[in-house]
Amino acid sequence: MRAQSAAFLLIASTAHGFAPAAVRAPVLHSVGNAVSSQPTTFSLSDERRSSVSMNMAKSSAMQMSSEASDSSSSADKSLGSKIFDAYTKTANVATTLFPLWTVLFTALALKKPSSFDFFTTEYFTAALAALMLSMGITLTPADFVAVASEPSSVLMQFTLCYAMMPALALFLGRAFGLEAGLMAGMVLVGSINGGQASNLCTYIAKGNVALSVLMTTATTVGAILMTPFLCKTILGTVVPVDAAGIAKSTIQVVLAPIAIGMSANKFFPKLVKAVLPFAPVVGVVSTCLLVASAVAQVADPILSAGINLQLPVLLLHLIGGIVGYWLPKLTGFGEVKSRTMAIETSMKSSAFGFLLAKLHFGDYIARVPSAVSVVWMALTGSMLAVIWRYIPVKEDE
Repeated sequence: MRAQSAAFLLIASTAHGFAPAAVRAPVLHSVGNAVSSQPTTFSLSDERRSSVSMNMAKSSAMQMSSEASDSSSSADKSLGSKIFDAYTKTANVATTLFPLWTVLFTALALKKPSSFDFFTTEYFTAALAALMLSMGITLTPADFVAVASEPSSVLMQFTLCYAMMPALALFLGRAFGLEAGLMAGMVLVGSINGGQASNLCTYIAKGNVALSVLMTTATTVGAILMTPFLCKTILGTVVPVDAAGIAKSTIQVVLAPIAIGMSANKFFPKLVKAVLPFAPVVGVVSTCLLVASAVAQVADPILSAGINLQLPVLLLHLIGGIVGYWLPKLTGFGEVKSRTMAIETSMKSSAFGFLLAKLHFGDYIARVPSAVSVVWMALTGSMLAVIWRYIPVKEDE
């Protein structure tokens, strides 16, 4: 700092030494009707020249100080940007490897189910809520208004969920010659609502998250009537469903977190903008824990299920996703809506199906298809999401 001050004084002294004692400039003088040009002298006093020189030195000092400050700020910003860029790249890779994490968590749950004993019902519910909250902050009320203005998408997906999927489950069960208990479990998987993890996969696949949430809510509420009706019609078995319990869970796990996230997006946009890059990571972690917890609870039935059951359950979710994409696409729906419906159709709420089979089917083996479905549902949906993530969507769609 002393060196800088000395330099500024040296500059001032040098400027003072070279400053002219007088400045001569021609000025036009009018004498009668004639105009003569005589040089006029403007003198700068020593005090004035010294003042000018010092002002120049001060101005130079302020400019250099400002440049140094900007340089330091730029360096700090550059470091912060580098850290954030590194996180963004890591998060993108982690999200892209969603299917791999699903496999690893599933393998751990099958090999050592006790690893997830800590994940009690309370944590299970909280993880679902966190998943919904991470999606809610990406939405605004305008998104739902836009979706509600086109109910045809919701009706199409509702039909795929409760007409095409039960029929496909029945066909696959018969094609693979499943026994009565496994057949009942297959039909049950096909007759249940869409799963909450579909909202995360829709986000990854660049689909319409607001539409996905609305579809999940519609099929979840619809399960109160549709699941018992389909099971009774196809299987001849009445499956009691706790309608009040389903409604309560829908509010707690789906609607409330979405509403909180949307409110935060509206009233605290800066905060939401800051945490938004972390939303996909939270969603992936929550989903992996949910899948692992469900698998850990039914590890033995899954391990005992042979290829004769694994294959039809896999095909149920895979074909469901394919039909769920191409049928809307061929009937005039855009790319984004078709992707959304495909994922929503493919990803059933297998954990809910397992619970219903456990509570309301007398044959123990009927719950095995739902247990197997937990794994294939997550894998199929996450793979579709990752594939579509790298396929651009045209702006007009």
